[in-house]
Formats: sequence, C-alpha cells, structure tokens
Amino acid sequence: MRYLIALLLPLLLFAAPDAKMKISKNVDNRLKVAIVDCSSDNEMSKKLFDIFVDDFRISGNFLPDRNRYEGSYSSAASAVGLRNKQYILKYEYANYNSSAVVRFKLIKGSNSRIVLEKKYTIPNPSRYPFLAHRAVTEVNRVLGFPSIKWINRYVVFARYTGRKESEIVLADYTFHFTKTVIRGGLNLFPQWGDPKQQGFYYTSYEGKEPAIYHLNIYTGERKFITSSPGMIICSDVSKDGTKLLLTMAPNAQPDIYELDLSAGSKRRLTKYSGIDVNGKFADNGKSLIFVSNRLGNPGIYKKKIGSSAVIKLIYHGKKNSSCDTNGKKVVYSSKEATNRFNIYVADSYGGGVRPLTSTGVNQFPRFAPDGNTVLYIKRDRGLNEIGYIGLKTNITMLFPLGNRKIQSIDW
Repeated sequence: MRYLIALLLPLLLFAAPDAKMKISKNVDNRLKVAIVDCSSDNEMSKKLFDIFVDDFRISGNFLPDRNRYEGSYSSAASAVGLRNKQYILKYEYANYNSSAVVRFKLIKGSNSRIVLEKKYTIPNPSRYPFLAHRAVTEVNRVLGFPSIKWINRYVVFARYTGRKESEIVLADYTFHFTKTVIRGGLNLFPQWGDPKQQGFYYTSYEGKEPAIYHLNIYTGERKFITSSPGMIICSDVSKDGTKLLLTMAPNAQPDIYELDLSAGSKRRLTKYSGIDVNGKFADNGKSLIFVSNRLGNPGIYKKKIGSSAVIKLIYHGKKNSSCDTNGKKVVYSSKEATNRFNIYVADSYGGGVRPLTSTGVNQFPRFAPDGNTVLYIKRDRGLNEIGYIGLKTNITMLFPLGNRKIQSIDW
C-alpha cells in the first residue's frame, strides 16, 4: 500500500506567488525591453510590473529591464535613458466598474515609433495577471516569435486542507491569481477535459466508492461520470475529448482502462498482477504510455491500444515514477542516486533522450499543450520550487515555494 501511495498520491510543497525567481539562458540574442508604469494605482500596477517581467523572460525572446520606470502614457517619445533599449513597453492599469483594464503600447527605442497599441479588459480584477499575459502574448506575436499562448492558460491543482479534506484551485502560471473552485470533502487528481479549459475531471471520495466527476468552471455544473470500488483516477483525456484513461482497481490491483464517454463503456487496457497506473495517450491516441512495476521498480512502459504486447520504453534510471506525453514526445522523472531525480525528454519510441535538469529532486513533469514547455516540481538544498523549462528556447525559470501541501497538478 505504501508503494502504491508513493506512485499515486505525491505530497508536494507549494508556493507564495510573489516570490523571486531564478532564470538561466544565454541572453545574447534576446531583445532588450524596458517597462514603463504609467498607472495611478501604484500597488496593483507594481504587481503587474513583476508579471510583465516574468512573462517577457519566460518567452525566451526578451531581456526585460528589471528596473520599474514611471512615465506618461500619452507621450510616445522614448525617455533619453531608455533609447539604448530595442523596445519600450508603456502600460496603464486601472479598475473601472468592477473590471480591470490595462492599455499598453510598444515603442521602438531607436526612433520612438509605436509598433503596437491595445487595451484589454477583464471582468474580475482578481484575474489581473491575465492582462499582462495577454499583452505579452500579443507583443511576442507581433514581433514574429513562436507562440507563447500557453501563458494565458489556467493551472489546476488539488491541495490538502486537513485530514481527509482537500480543495481544488485554479491559478495562472505565476500563481499571482488563485481561485478555489471545489471545497469540502476529499477531491483529488484534477485533469483538464478539453483544450479550451472549460472544465476538468477529478476524483471525489464523498460517496460509498470513489467517483469521477466533471466540473464546468464557467457554469459551475457538476456532472457524475463513473465510479469504481477501491480507486479511480482520470490520468488523461483524448484530443477530441471523447475518451478518458482511468486507473481503476476493482479487484485490488490497479490497471488502466479506457472510458468511451459517448457509449459509457469501459475496456481494460492493461492486465498485470502488479501495478499499472498513470496512463497517457501517445502516437495520436494509438498507443498508451504508463507506469508499471513489472520489473520490480516503477518504470515507463508502452503498448499499442488493442495489443497485448508491452515494451519497456525507458531504460535509464532506477525508478521512473512519473511521466507525461505530448504528440510523439514523452517527459519523465528518473531516479539516479539517493535523493536525486532528474527530468528527461525522449520520443515516444524511447529514443532521443536528453536531460532537462541536473541537480536536486525534480519530479512530476507536465507538458504545456504545445509540447514546448515543461512544468515540474524541484527540491534542492532545502528549497522547494516550481520550474518551467522551454524545450526550444532552453530557458529555465524557478519560483521558490512555501510549505503548502499540493497533491496533484495539471495545466
């Protein structure tokens, strides 16, 4: 039982949103940008400034000046001291009629030419970080860089609030915004159910047996999906949203099942007397990658859906207890020494392996929807951090965490 809990119920440590971050990248090719706050609401606009800095940095395309400049929004001219910057972003934040508003303009430093000017409004001021995310996403697009739309997405996570009690929370990727959407009882393993993030699946333990529910985050509608004695967890959703991968243990040992939502039927995909968990679709839904203890220690395995043949996919490391997939890529955590786990990425056939981390305990990797960024949890030298790795930009950002217990996370 301890072994199964270690695979399925990791207790993570989580964070203060305004903590400082670490970053490493060769900065030679990044565009230098200064950020000028033209707002009258100093407290909120200062918070927004920090988020602008985070967003520009995480894109991998900009090197923002960390000095917070103040100025007039109406003037398009570059301040004398900022003309050495390639671009200047001026923004003005305000609250109007219970809405948060930011208007911004991107100015070319050398000639004061306005490259872009827009205004965004969001109905709930607590969601103000998304104003910066949208603005930087648009700046990034206008200047011709690869999309960073993922910074506009929600992160959903479950955290413990007491004995046999938890809550499920939405956040932006910086965690400056958080909103609890499920309280009371034991509710775990949230998993986004669609690319537009209209709702997520989760496991509830409030009934006689654990059950899967779906919650629409906009309407609040909660829908019962299915239940099973022992345990039931949704670990992945097909691209078209019609099928779920479930870990179930109706006969004590956990196996992976596929649930067809339209037909309401389940089929068992793995048949092993030990532990098969954490199923992920791969190869456009034709294959299954999962965690199993078939050779003693937990490892990453693969099988074609509908076939009985199972292959060990990853041979590196003693223990590979967490993984995620995106298209033809797999990311996983590998134990390499006592108290040291590193994150690796490979193709869905086990080749092309390359390390993403090198020190500390790095676990629970999750792909962004575009497959170009990986979220993970890091513990090193007594510090607990949440990390982001850009697979194409080679940028790594780490946000220090506090001591709040997180059970699972998805984005």
